[in-house]
Amino acid sequence: MQICGPDHQWYAIRAASGREKAVSHQLHHKGYEEFLPLYRSRRQWCDRAKELELPLFPGYLFCRFDVHNRLPILITPGVQHIVGIGKIPAAVSDVEIEALQRVVASGALAEPHDYLSIGQRVRIREGSLHGLEGILVQVKNSWRIILSVDLLQRSVCVEVDRAAISPVRSGAGTASGPPPSAGRPAAALYRTAI
Repeated sequence: MQICGPDHQWYAIRAASGREKAVSHQLHHKGYEEFLPLYRSRRQWCDRAKELELPLFPGYLFCRFDVHNRLPILITPGVQHIVGIGKIPAAVSDVEIEALQRVVASGALAEPHDYLSIGQRVRIREGSLHGLEGILVQVKNSWRIILSVDLLQRSVCVEVDRAAISPVRSGAGTASGPPPSAGRPAAALYRTAI
């Protein structure tokens, strides 16, 4: 029996650490349409290697239900809360859920990644530009960062590999530019675009 109607939406559920699969299983047996996106990860121990199935969003899974009848969800062992704004659950877009379902069903290599949004300050983690910071932009199908020379009031747009960038955390880095590094003359002129 599916407890799901056409007016029911998807919601993100925060589960206790390591309990995502158990919560998903319980919700399924209660008749809810649930979705726990998993990926395969190979872990190496000193004496053996093992392939594990881990949540793409550690600590979270998705469930479709009537938000006005959420008590059965909340009393499920392992459920901490329904993600929302304050105490009001916030629905997850059907488009986002469908995209995740397609990725999982395709068998494509997928793994967790830092959340990045256009306009966000990012840092290059590897390669010849390691340590540079800039503002993330998207041009057609490529990711780029904007670097500026304040003295000249000009900027440059540099294409980067999305896998090589990470968001700059609060308190990390300074507004005056990237950390000093040997082999990068004139690095002091570069500043992130604001």
